[in-house]
Parts: sequence; structure tokens; C-alpha cells
Amino acid sequence: MKKDSSVSTINVIIAFAIVYIVWGSTYLFIQKAVHSFPPFILGGLRFFSAGFIMLIWCIYTREKVFSGKNIKHAVVSGLLLLFTGNGAVIWVEQYIPSAVVAIMVSSSPLWFVLLDKPKWSENLRSRPTIAGLIIGFAGVMLLFYRSISSLFSGDTTLEAGGMLLLTIAAIAWAGGSLYSKYYNSGSSAVVNSTWQMFSAGIAFSIGSLLMGEQEGFVIQSVTAEAWWAVAYLVIFGSIAGFSAYVWLLKVRPATQVSTYAYVNPVVAVLLGVVFADEKITWMQIAGLTVILISVMMINLSKYRQDKLRLKEVN
Repeated sequence: MKKDSSVSTINVIIAFAIVYIVWGSTYLFIQKAVHSFPPFILGGLRFFSAGFIMLIWCIYTREKVFSGKNIKHAVVSGLLLLFTGNGAVIWVEQYIPSAVVAIMVSSSPLWFVLLDKPKWSENLRSRPTIAGLIIGFAGVMLLFYRSISSLFSGDTTLEAGGMLLLTIAAIAWAGGSLYSKYYNSGSSAVVNSTWQMFSAGIAFSIGSLLMGEQEGFVIQSVTAEAWWAVAYLVIFGSIAGFSAYVWLLKVRPATQVSTYAYVNPVVAVLLGVVFADEKITWMQIAGLTVILISVMMINLSKYRQDKLRLKEVN
């Protein structure tokens, strides 16, 4: 997607700031909420609530909400982004510290490059991009180090399964983002986000029924802290953060938008260490550093290509 010169630079900066900071904080709030809510109930409550609020807003502002084509594309991207991508994060945060989860999800920009088929001829012919992918893979291996060690030693741990699930989540998130970008039917970011959230809310509710979460769930046992965490996730994480993300996908290149995944772990780590007394290992920090270097190489290559193309046009 070409850069849209009609888009306000200030709006783009604000949208990036929301996605960078707010989404980085959601890992901590998810972990606070999932201590009181079963994961599928939490996901359903979060996305149904956000979708309903946004639907009311769309009707109030007279958006074209009930378009079959718009809904179809939003459902596909919503299931990939929110149900699969975010759902895996919610599930895994029952067992793995939020900072570690955020670090693992930071591998998603690598999947953006691999799955962005229209850009393959541009990305995969670039030596810095290929080198960045290889180095990024090495970084992911460092993040997997403890889980891989436990697998080779014969131990079965929840962490190993959680890391694998987060890899699937990163792939689904990249795929859903690219689908949302290339199959945008012209509706506003708010309308797209509304139906994406409703589709995810339905999927989470079905998952909750299949898992039998209602049987052991007592709403009176939910703490005030968990309710506040859900409110934060609905208002800031979903309505503000996700809408900003979907809008950015429409007006900026996917590789540029994917940089949220590099900043989010830093925010999540700082909040996790300060407020949740979490700890991460030096090996995991090394893995994050290697991934950031690989991503910088990929984006530097992209920047040089864009600059060269602009020179040729002029």
C-alpha cells in the first residue's frame, strides 16, 4: 500500500503511540483478569463488550454497518487476529509470565515478511531481509531455549506447549493483519473492528461452552482488580488500540505497522517487573535483542528500497 499523503501525520503518530504503549500494557492486564476469569469467558466478555459499544457508536455516526461483504472479510480477519492470535495469548498467560509472552509474540514481524506474498519479489530478493530472517530465527531459538532443553531431557512442561501456541498465534496475527490489509472492502476502520470483535466474541463463547468453563465459574468470586482489568482491556486494549491498529493497516505499509511488536515487549517487561514482580532470564533478553536486530535489518532494507524507488520516480 502506498503512503497516503492525505493522512494527517499527527493522527499517524497518535495511532502508533496508542498501539505501542497501550498494547504493551495489555499483557499485564490480561494476566490480572485471567486469574479470576476462565480464558474463553474472558475473551468473549472483552470482545462482545467492545463490539457492542462500537456498534452503538457506528449507528450513532451513521456508518454503513450492515454490509455483507464488509462483514465477511471482517469475520475472517477477526477470527485470525482476535480469536486465534489474542486467544492464544490469553490462554498461555495462565501459565507463563506476561513479559515472556510479549517477548515471544515479538517474532510476528518475521511472519509478516514471510506471509506477505505480494511483496515476496521485493522482500525475498533482498540480502539484508534474508539475513534478518535467519538471525530472527536464531533469536526465536534463544527464546525457546528452556523449552527445547526440557523437551530433549524428556520433561513435558506447560511452557513448551505454551511457546508453540504463541508461535501459532504470531503466524495467525500476521496472516489476519495482511488479510485485513489486502481484502479491505472500503469500510471504515471502526466498522471493520466492530465486526472483527463480534466474530471473535462468538468464537470465544462457543469455545467456552465446549470447554465447559461455565460449570466451575462463580461470578461472585471475581475480584475488583479483575473487573478493572477487563474494563481496561475493553476500552483501551480493544476499542482504542485495535481500532488504531486496523486504521494504520489501511494507511501505512504492513511491515511498518508490525513494529508495534518490537515496542510492546519492552513496555510489557517494564510493567511486569515493576507491578507483577516478574523475572526474565538473560537468555530471553538475548533472544529479544537478536530479534530486534533482525527486524532492524529487515526494516532498514525496506527503507532503502522505498528511498531508491522514490528517486527513480522523481
